[in-house]
Amino acid sequence: MKIHLETERLYMRDIEESDLEDLFELDSDPEVHKYLGNNPVKDRAKTQKIIKDIHQQYKDNGIGRWAVITKDNNEFTGWSALKYETYPINNKNGYYDIGYRFKKKYWGLGYATETASAAINYGFSVLKLDQICGAAQIENIGSNKVLKKIGLKFIEQFYYEDTKCNWYEINRKDWEELQRQ
Repeated sequence: MKIHLETERLYMRDIEESDLEDLFELDSDPEVHKYLGNNPVKDRAKTQKIIKDIHQQYKDNGIGRWAVITKDNNEFTGWSALKYETYPINNKNGYYDIGYRFKKKYWGLGYATETASAAINYGFSVLKLDQICGAAQIENIGSNKVLKKIGLKFIEQFYYEDTKCNWYEINRKDWEELQRQ
């Protein structure tokens, strides 16, 4: 198991083939997909393809979403991390996106903030990125709060597939300033 990051309560590691059932449970839950286009995964073959695509991101970009595992009982909670995004969103392409997704039973525990903050730090301190972006549907109050809490600044609203979303960014200079505070 290759652990990339460790927070106070969690490990962040590569997503593995053995995570299939946990990922299927996560992505087949309609409530988890409420703000993701309401299109939950319906079969494990789709989840296998997702794992394959994530492994390709690791190879192509040296980064991708990581599994989030509890330290106390080694449970898969969801995923979080940076992804080099090549699919155009908000007229942007070729940017690093911060993202997170957790099983319902782990909502409200601060895992998104804890892991996304660690991923942002990794992006600027290890990968030496200049900018990290994030987006959330405007109705997704929790995700919008997390993005602001970890230091991203609201830039603008945009439509993605007829859904109104918020766009956020943080650059290296602003991140360094936050580290000094």
